[in-house]
Amino acid sequence: MKKELTLVVMAAGMGSRFGGLKQLEPFGPNGEFITDYSVYDAKLAGFTNVVFIIKRENLELFESTIGKRMEKHIPVRYAFQDEKLVYEDLIFQREKPWGTAHAILSCKDLVNSNFVVINSDDFYGRDAFFVAANFFQENHRENEMGLVGYPVSHTLTENGSVKRGVLQIENGYLRSIIESKVELSRGKVLATPLNKKETFEVQKDTLVSMNMLLFTPKIFDFILEYLPDFVEHMQEERESAEYLIPDVIDLVGRENKATFEVIPTQAKWEGVTYKEDTPRVVNAISKLILDGVYKENLWQD
Repeated sequence: MKKELTLVVMAAGMGSRFGGLKQLEPFGPNGEFITDYSVYDAKLAGFTNVVFIIKRENLELFESTIGKRMEKHIPVRYAFQDEKLVYEDLIFQREKPWGTAHAILSCKDLVNSNFVVINSDDFYGRDAFFVAANFFQENHRENEMGLVGYPVSHTLTENGSVKRGVLQIENGYLRSIIESKVELSRGKVLATPLNKKETFEVQKDTLVSMNMLLFTPKIFDFILEYLPDFVEHMQEERESAEYLIPDVIDLVGRENKATFEVIPTQAKWEGVTYKEDTPRVVNAISKLILDGVYKENLWQD
């Protein structure tokens, strides 16, 4: 019997550096979004359903575009990340979303199997979905999880710095994630940690996280476990603080509550951090269509 494997797509971000709702920006010849290609590749790799994490007010837009295109091919559901952070009897509200850990928590009631999380605005490449699916072909205990690592040189843009989780790995398992601003400068890749520690150079084959995360449902317990700490420490920066999933992973790993195997991929990342990245991504997808990797009309039977 085929194991259930869910693709969870985080699509509630504001896209401030891009200048709009980039989750709904067409990149394919028939109006396809980047996410169309991710879900298409995931289905080929054996994923059985998809959950989109979106803002509630964008539901109709998603249903009438991406949902309408793919729902004949794979079951589609929606979870809503709103502006409320609920902790016990406290409710915190603001315009800015509360971060990726909060986003993942919003799909807790829809996901009861192993699942893989991705960003909606990143083009991950087909190999990444196959190595993620292969990870879950084996039986894993609830505290055995993973993430897909990309060579940092495969994830850069010429249009500015990008945020990447620089991975420190020991015997194939994650030791820590250094969330950093990464950029190419005079032929060198430089990472400046977001915690304001000193900038350091990384080799071009150093693996980084692109938020392609391989979870069992146990991750929801960990997110809830560390939520009180986040609430306590975010009070002074309530308008900007974010509850981030890499921070949860880092804490879980440091306290030896779970393992995260790093699964390398040689797939080439494409993404639209900046508006100026759009032509490059459109051209990359066009080339893949010419090479026969994708059909021109992606979801056509």
